[in-house]
This record gives sequence, C-alpha cells and structure tokens, in this order.
Amino acid sequence: MLTRFLFRLEQPQYSQNPPPGAAPAHYARSSPRQSQSFARAIPSAHRFSSASDTPPPSIRSSVASSSTSPTSLDHETSPSPQPGQQQTYNGNGTISSRRSSETSRTLPRLNGPRRERNAQDRAMSMSAMSMATASTTTLGGSHAHSHSPTSTPTSMMGKPPRGPLVYPALLSRVAEVFRQKVPRADRVKDGLTYHDAFDGREAVDRIAHIIKTTDRNLALLLGRALDAQKFFHDVTYDHRLRDSALELYQFRTKLPSPFGSGELAQGAEGAKLLGAPAPDQAEGVLSPEALDGVPAASPAEEEQEEEAPLPTGVFTLLADCYSPTCSRDQLCYSIACPRRLEQQARLNMKPQPGLKKEASRESLGDPEPDAATLWIHSVPPEIAASVSDAEKKRQEAINEVIYTERDFVRDMEYLRDMWVSKLAAAEDIIPAERREQFLIQVFWNAHDIITVNTKLRDALNKRQRAFAVVEKIGDIFTDAVPNFQPFVSYGAHQLYGKYEFEKEKSSNPAFAAFVEMTERLPESRKLELNAYLTKPTTRLARYPLLLEAVLKHTPDDSTDKVVLPQVIAQVRAFLSRVNEESGRAENRFNLAQLDSELKFKPGEHVDLRLQEEGRELVYKGVLNKRDGELQVYLFDHALLFAKQVKTKTHEQYRVYRRPIPLELLLISASEEPSNGKDTVRGQRSRQLVRKSSFGSIATRSSPHPPAVAVRPDAKGPHWISFSHLGRKNYSLVLWANSALAQRKWIEHIGKQQTAMRERSMVFETVALSEGFFGINKVNCAAPFSGGRRIVYGTDDGVYISDLREINKDPVKVLALLDVGQVDVLEDYQLLIVLSERQVLTFPLDALDPIDPMAGLKRAKRIATHTSFFKAGFCLGRVLVCIVKSTQLSSTFKALEPIEQNVRGRAKPTFKKLLQGGNDTLKPFREFYIPVESTSIHYLKTRMCIGCSKGFEIVDLESLETQGLLDPADESLEFVRKRENLRPMAIYRINNDFLLCYDEFAFYVNKTGRRSRKEFMVFWEGMPTGFALHEPYVLAFEPSFVEIRHIETGLMSQVIQGSNLRLLFADTPPSVNNGGSGYTYQAPYDPYNPPGSMGGRGYGLPPHMQQYPNQQQHRYPQGVGRDEILMVSDDRVMALRTAAGPQRYMSDNVSMVSMPPR
Repeated sequence: MLTRFLFRLEQPQYSQNPPPGAAPAHYARSSPRQSQSFARAIPSAHRFSSASDTPPPSIRSSVASSSTSPTSLDHETSPSPQPGQQQTYNGNGTISSRRSSETSRTLPRLNGPRRERNAQDRAMSMSAMSMATASTTTLGGSHAHSHSPTSTPTSMMGKPPRGPLVYPALLSRVAEVFRQKVPRADRVKDGLTYHDAFDGREAVDRIAHIIKTTDRNLALLLGRALDAQKFFHDVTYDHRLRDSALELYQFRTKLPSPFGSGELAQGAEGAKLLGAPAPDQAEGVLSPEALDGVPAASPAEEEQEEEAPLPTGVFTLLADCYSPTCSRDQLCYSIACPRRLEQQARLNMKPQPGLKKEASRESLGDPEPDAATLWIHSVPPEIAASVSDAEKKRQEAINEVIYTERDFVRDMEYLRDMWVSKLAAAEDIIPAERREQFLIQVFWNAHDIITVNTKLRDALNKRQRAFAVVEKIGDIFTDAVPNFQPFVSYGAHQLYGKYEFEKEKSSNPAFAAFVEMTERLPESRKLELNAYLTKPTTRLARYPLLLEAVLKHTPDDSTDKVVLPQVIAQVRAFLSRVNEESGRAENRFNLAQLDSELKFKPGEHVDLRLQEEGRELVYKGVLNKRDGELQVYLFDHALLFAKQVKTKTHEQYRVYRRPIPLELLLISASEEPSNGKDTVRGQRSRQLVRKSSFGSIATRSSPHPPAVAVRPDAKGPHWISFSHLGRKNYSLVLWANSALAQRKWIEHIGKQQTAMRERSMVFETVALSEGFFGINKVNCAAPFSGGRRIVYGTDDGVYISDLREINKDPVKVLALLDVGQVDVLEDYQLLIVLSERQVLTFPLDALDPIDPMAGLKRAKRIATHTSFFKAGFCLGRVLVCIVKSTQLSSTFKALEPIEQNVRGRAKPTFKKLLQGGNDTLKPFREFYIPVESTSIHYLKTRMCIGCSKGFEIVDLESLETQGLLDPADESLEFVRKRENLRPMAIYRINNDFLLCYDEFAFYVNKTGRRSRKEFMVFWEGMPTGFALHEPYVLAFEPSFVEIRHIETGLMSQVIQGSNLRLLFADTPPSVNNGGSGYTYQAPYDPYNPPGSMGGRGYGLPPHMQQYPNQQQHRYPQGVGRDEILMVSDDRVMALRTAAGPQRYMSDNVSMVSMPPR
C-alpha cells in the first residue's frame, strides 16, 4: 500500500467516486479556492467522447506502446502521417497534420512489447515511487515493462526506453519541471510585447517530453490540468491552453515588494517609481483629488515569494491503481481504476452499469461562436440575401467590431460596479485611511477609458441601428482614436496596480474573502480580476486586427478604404507608446525589486544606482561556475554577479564579486569548434575570442585589446572569462549552458559597450605608426614643426616621421641605445636625448635620414648618470632641468639653451674640451634636496618637484624649498597618512591647482589649502602618466585610459588597450587652464554627498554643451604643445578630440567609483 500512501502525501483528500455528471475539464483540477480538494479519478469512459460506442483503449498505452502515430481522443480512423509530420488535434474534433521536426526529436517513443505483471513487478513498483528511481519506471510508476528474451528477436534488443523525468501523475512534480524547462522570452502578440512568455506549442512539447509520450492530446490534457489551477494563463485571459504557436502564455507570479522595508509607495511616489504618467484629473471614485489629506499606509511586512505555489493534485489518467491485485487480465474491483476500460476491452466485457458516457469536448475544444453575434442572424433574411458574399464578409467584420466593443464596455462597467463601487462603499474591507489610494493604484484611470469607449460604443450602436447594412465606420473611429491617451497611461501603470492588488490580497483577509466571493459571481464569468485588469491593453491591441479585417473586404470606392488605414496607423502609434511606457515601468519595478534584494559583503557595498531615471536591465541569465550557478545581470552601465539565497521570509541575492563597470569590462570566450561538436579530445587548443574596447573588434586606429591571462580552469566548451580592469582587477570564468547562450551574452555585452562608447566619445585615437617598430620598443616621442613631425626614442635609436607623408614609415636618424627621453626646442633647433643615462644634444640640421651615424659627430654631451630631464618655461625663460636622483637625495641642474646665432663664438675652455665641449646649454641654477624625486613641473616663477615627501616648491631665485600642502589644513590629513603615495602631475585650473597622485586627485589653492572640497577623484586604474586637454584630465594605465572632467571629476570616457603608455603630453601648470568661464554645479550624489571624500562616478553632467577647443597661448621655444601621443604594443597613436558634436553621458551612466578601503 506504499503507492497509495505516497499519493496521500501529495494530497490528503482523495475521492474515488466522482459524480457521474462531472465536467471533463475538472478531471484533474484542484480548485485554488479549496486548497484541500483533490483531482478526482473519473473513469475514462466518462472523460472522452466518441463517435462510436466502442470503448477506447487506455490512454496509458499511448505512452509505452510502439504505436507509430499519436493517439486521437476522438478515436477516428485517420491516415498515417507523412514522414516529418505530426498529427495534432485542432480543437474542433478533427485531426490535422503539421510538420514538426523539433517535436520528433524531443519526444522519443517508448518501444518494446508489454509483458504480464507478476508479484515481483508489483513489489518493485512500490519502491519505484520515489523520485530517485522515477526515471527507470514506466509512466504509471508500477507496471514495469521490459523486452522478453523469449518473444523479442535479437535485432530488436537495444537500450531500454527512458522513463518520464518525474512521476507524471503528480501535478506538483510535473509543474516544477515544466517551469524549469519551458523556454521563456519576450514575445509579441497583436502588437503588444509580453515578457517571459511561451507559446502553446512549446508548452505541449515540453510536457510531452517530461512524461515521455508521443500523444500530444495527452500532453495537452495534462497541461490543462495545470492551467485549471492558474499555474499559467493565456496573456489575454481569453482561453485555456491550446497546442498552437500563435497563443502566448505566462506563469502566474507574485510580485515581491520593490521596497526594502516592505513599505508601500503611495500616491505620486508610487507612480514615480514605475515612471507611469499621472492619471487624468477627473471626478469620481478614482479621481486623484480625493486623495488630498489621506495619510500614507502603515508599513506591513509579510512573506512573499517570487513564484506562485505549485499546483497540487493527481492526474488520474497517468496514476497507478491503488489495488496491489490489479492486473491487465483481471477486472479490478475498483470502479475508479484507471485501467478499468483497458481491462474490459481485453476481456471483451461491456461497460459496467453506472458508467454513463456523455458527449463532451470541453477539455479540448473551444466553444462555437454565439449565433447572436453573427450579422447574418441579426438582419432580416431578405436583406442578407440582397448583398454579395464579399459584402456579407465585410458586414460580419463590422459587426464583430461593434459587438466586441459592447463586450469591452460591459467588462469595464463590471470593474466599476462590482469592484470599485463596492470597495468604496464597504467600511470593513479596506481601512478608510488608505481605501481611496488603493482604488486609484489598482484601477488607475479606468474611468477615463470607460468614458472614451462608452462614446465609441454608443456611436457604433447608433450607426448599426440606423443602417442594416453599415456603409462605413471609419469616420466614427477618426473621432474616437485621438482620445485613446488613457490607454497609454493605464498600460504604463498596470504592473504597479497588479502589485498593489496582490499585496493587499495577501495581507488583508477581509479583502481576500471579498475577492473570492466576487470572482465566484455569475457576472465575473469565471474570470479572475487580473483578466479584467488586462482588458484595456488587449482591447487596444485588437483594434488593428478588427479594422484590418474590415479593410480587407472594403470596396475601393468606399471612404473607409482611405480612412481605415489612417485609423490603424494611429492605433499602432498608441500601441508603440504603450509598449514603451509599460516596458519602462516594468524595468523600473524590476530594478527597484532587485535593488532591495541585493546583499553585499561587509565593506564591499557599491551603489549601483539602480533606481535612477534611465537605468535599464539589458539582459539577465544564469551562468555556471565550478560549484554551482550564478545569476548574472547586465545593466546599461555595469555587470553584476549574484548568488540567489532563499530565506524564510524572502529571497536575497548575495553579490558574488564586485560589480564591473562596462567601461572596465573585458570579456574573452572559447571559440566554437568548426565541426559543430563540443568534444575536446583530438582538437587543437581553442583560441580566444577577445574583444577590444567596449566589445568592438580592434581597428587600425584603435589600441590593441588588453591582454588578460585566462585562468587555467577555463576548460571545456562555452566558457566566458569576465575581467575587471584597473586597480580592483579580478577575473572570473563562468560557463554557459550552450553555444547559443554564450553567443547571446557576448552579443548583448558588446552591443551595450558599443552604445556606451558612442555616447561618450570625447577623444578618438588616430594611428601614426602601425607595426613598424615591432620588438623595438618605443619609449618616448615629441612633436615639432607644429605637430607635423614626430621624433621617437626607441631601444635602438632615434626615428623621425613626417605625418604629411602618408603611409611612409619613420626613418632612423640616430644610432643610439636605450633612448628614454627625447624633446625638441624648436626655437633653438635642438634635439635633446637621454640615452644610456646620458643627456645629449643634437642640432636638428645634423640629423641625416640616410646615415644614422653622421649625426653622432655633432653630439654634445650635457650630463651623465641622469635619471630624467624636463624642458619647460619658468621665470620668463626656457629651462632644461637635469635630475640625478637616488633613494636618499636628488641633484637638480637647471640649464638655459644658448641662442643659435651666438653658439661657438667663445672658445671652449680646456675643461669643456675634456668634457666633449658644450656650447648648446649653459648653467642657470643648481640645487639639492635630500629625497628621491620622480617628476618636475614648472610654475610661473617656481619649480614644483614630485618626490617621496609629496609636492615640494623650489624658488629658483632664492633656492628655498617648502611643501606645497598646508600642514595646518586638517582636511589634507588623508594625504599625509597615506604611505608610498606618488605625486605625478599638477595643473593650474583657474586659480586653483589640480594635484594628481597615483591613487587620487583633488584641488588646492595658492596657499596649499584644500579647495573645491566636493571634488575628489579616485582613479580606477594605477596611472603611469597624466595629460591635460581642457576640460579633461587623462590618466594612463597599462590597460586603459580614463578621461575625467576637470570640473566635476566624472568619468567621461574609457579607452581600453594593451600595454598602453603615454609617450608625450606637455601642458605645463604655468598655463592657466580653466574652463573658459564654464561653471558646473555637480549633481547631488547620495553615495558621495558634498564634503565627503567619496569618489565620483562615471559620466558627464547632463546637457553639457560642447567645450570649444580654444587655442592656448603658445609659449616660445616650443613649450606647451597640445599633442597627446601614446603607444599600444607596436601601434603609435595620437589622441584627438572627436569630430563633430560631442555627446556626453549623464551622471547616471555608470556606477560610483569607490575609494579604496
């Protein structure tokens, strides 16, 4: 009796003897209103109608038999299907054939003859009820069948057929697997987009696959058993499950609260959350004016789940008999035995008295249209006979428009009279302080729709009563359609109304009882409230279909031939707006819900700003890791990895790794095998599909994609490596379930990164040299001749290129080794080179492109053991400062170039002859500081030195040294406490100085005190160089360039690349860079309020106009050049502002950059 015991565990109340007149549609239905009811075991003869009195064979035999054609529920003789075709029941009692190669693949038949059942089989069947062994049993779970060695030829022997995925008689188990396996996506029906929907054919396919049957009618019946308990529903709530690819269905879900505290958003706040427009101002129960002075609802916490409960019950057609003595050759004593008709057929017995057969197709067929809805029955016969067949079709189409409009208005009046009016009048259902608010949020502007469509209905009725043969209806719709704006507002708010309704129903027993009672009334026509709440949007979608049917049969000389297409176009425009607004509302609702469910690790919280205006969830899905799976979310600005965790009260998503901004995301993936197989053995090592900046394939003008090492566990097919570039870098390898899923992820990420790059294009890269230098590393560069010529310093010499000579490679002019720095003083026609720690000068006219050795004869050695040099403008003169730096001290020698026309006039001393002679630079100042120095920056009258102590200011006249930062400023304590901090660049912006360290940047004033305290930038990368091109500061790190606005600190653009290095940037701080009077007030950021030291996020201020490229005052001697040169591997590029109007991202494009902890 273990079998019966397990059945009772699924549903404790089991009825063996259903009433003889029970409708077939309820043969396996457990009413949601009576949670303890059970699917009744109705005899087979009572479930199916037939044209003859011959008892049909047991439907169970269609699961395990070797029949070559599907079983028909009508049991009519039909021709065998052609190869590649599948016979299906079309719902009206006939058999139709359709081609379904997918079905033939996914629904294998169970072959092999059946044998008698013995006691051993029965004993095995009792233990086979467990889930662990369900796949090895037959569909019934107890009648085990195998190939008999005495009756089956050897040629027929093979692998035993696979059993059902779960025990098919238990609806809850079938429903659980069905929800996992049915494919869901965004589908369009009648112009409306439905999210997470599936079609009827897919549903029947998956159910047949789960129970391993080739009988689609059986799968359809089982699906309708799930449908009967509202496990899923037709998107329009018009009919039950149909085996059709044209019908769409959605699972019934409970909407979790989008608020972390569970508190309801009231009034305008609730509308603002979803982005829905406010309802039109009108008086009545749903009028917003009635809300004045109404207090907000008190917070109510309750348990909510994302998915509705599973159906419960037993599908008796696939259940086993509870009697252990039941067999195929003996009549079971139970009148409700599922095998009874099969037993009677085998024993040639007539059906037992008491089992009365009745004709019914309710479970599969659809009701015929009411004769009263046909135009031909609504007019006198002589009128119907006087018109042509084409006109009859047109009148039928017009009549359908009119009577469906009457039905729609009647349904909306049902909402008003049976729901809104009764709830407004009832004192004991919803508390008075929030009753009116609830009615507005649930029913929104339904009263406006009633007003509009009542006028349309009355006009159509008046036209039909006046003319038996309606000549036109286009003029009526021309007047009515412009007033369809309430449909848009209603559609945008519909999701939020559903949430309010379900929340109230789950937390208010009195309201739940009212819903139960009202939905049972005859006026509801057995439809739940959600079915009526969706009618405005589905009605709007039906107008184009109805009017196109009229237009199809309209003669060319009718005015409707011209008017109706215009009306249809207007309705489709409203439909597009409904799709757009409802999509935004659903997106905002889902993001708010997700934002409340995210759980960060302590100290790793990042404000993703998911509830900001314009934020979008682009794609989501499950990717696998070694020990489980992760839910991955692709937003319009970042990628999030989370692990779903279910608690007793709600669902949470624990953030697995730090979210990756799309600007800093690099993906690589396994290459699909050319033969289409996923086997690894025997194949060559798979190559990486590497994406460059923002997912686009690298072109000649862009840097090489960053080189990121793939972790060694990236093995097998369909893996994707996600790499976070920058200071917080990490790499994560996940696996997709298929090549298609892998490709979708790569496509969606690449598309979103491309869109972000196009929005934020401030600088573009222009290739100056491609592939010429190869392994010869380019270390430095300097432009001269107005930027038309470039001098390069490499490991094996100095090269010069003329940009005017297109497609011509650089030419070697000096044969030197380890050239670390080059610079050109054009006014003095001098080339300064740092080679092998020696500073050398060369006249420009000594550079010979034919003989690289010739120029060496005119070299002047300035210094040896040099760390670096810097040319600039200070104290009204050009200076070249040469630095010899060690860990303990630094020696600075400032030299001044000699005019070209006076060189060589004074004879060199004997000492200078020994030193090689030097008549190009003369000493100006020399000083010493007891710290290691790394950079030099020229101010107007002083020199700023970047050293291990920070920024030090040296007065070149008195040689006094002092720190740049004011030690009395406590707000700068975070700088003084930071160890190993490297000062790298300083720029004068208006009257302040922008100090750039290798970790952050901030402003100080002339006295060294902190200014613009709301400005603070934490670099995403680890910069090795900086450049300024107003109004942007550029930070170069090996894998990307981050470009930020100097007024706000917001990230404007990211340029990814491989081995990026800054070759040249020369904007001295003595140049007053300053926004040309532009002042921008940074928007309030809740993550980094004014006065805090939090990092700014990515993006630029909204509506910022293009910043004009002003010509800076060019200081003499070639100092202060605007060019910015960089290199990526062997590709040398220049950064230039993007051509055309620049498009800027708003502040909400990407998530906030966190300061390091």
